[in-house]
Amino acid sequence: MKVKTILVSQPEPKMENSPYARLIEKEKVKIDFRPFIHVEGVEAKDVRQQKIDLKNYTAIILTSRNAVDHFFRIAEEMRFKVPDAMKYFCQSEAVAYYLQKYVVYRKRKIYVGKMNFIDLSNLFKKYKNEKFLLPSSDSLKVIVPETLDKLEINWTRGIFYKTVISDLSDLKDVFYDILVFFSPSGIESLLKNFPDFEQNDTRIAVFGNSTVKAATDAGLRCDIKAPSPETPSMTMALQKYIQVVNKK
Repeated sequence: MKVKTILVSQPEPKMENSPYARLIEKEKVKIDFRPFIHVEGVEAKDVRQQKIDLKNYTAIILTSRNAVDHFFRIAEEMRFKVPDAMKYFCQSEAVAYYLQKYVVYRKRKIYVGKMNFIDLSNLFKKYKNEKFLLPSSDSLKVIVPETLDKLEINWTRGIFYKTVISDLSDLKDVFYDILVFFSPSGIESLLKNFPDFEQNDTRIAVFGNSTVKAATDAGLRCDIKAPSPETPSMTMALQKYIQVVNKK
């Protein structure tokens, strides 16, 4: 079946000339964006109940922009002035650059990984005497605590925000040719919102092995998978698929 409509389970990109905009123009498809999950901050009193005192830490481990936002939000709520000497260990350049929203980048001690969390290992070894705080959501990739424990550094996890399933009830009678997912939480949201969901001719596009597993475990058929050597991005995988099926 030809593809005319796509629903991406994420917020719409803010950049004008995004890969999705180019996909819409080139393949003449309709793409809607709707977050299937959203983040809600944990209150400062709940962080205190986790026995976390921000002044006890000399380094912050940041795995996402959400982690950045909620660390500084909690610091403000606790009236904690983050010292200039604080070290920041960022999983990627995107996270590191996002720090500029809160700190003067060139005046801070910021250490950046390549992309995956494990890429930070050598930096953690180099600064193993620091007291690390990991602001995270209530769901955390297993590789993170496994890596930190293996390195035997002094680290503490703090749940600063939570991933919450969005209300999608208004989509009950809306149908798309392709649904696009980027996390197991997105799959969970689909099934929680629509427990009687039947895939039928709907194509499911998934990004990452954990999302593939979540979809497969839920009995869904994964028609489009990314990344791959040929299609490292989701938009490339979608375009390749659309070009094949829409020619029939």
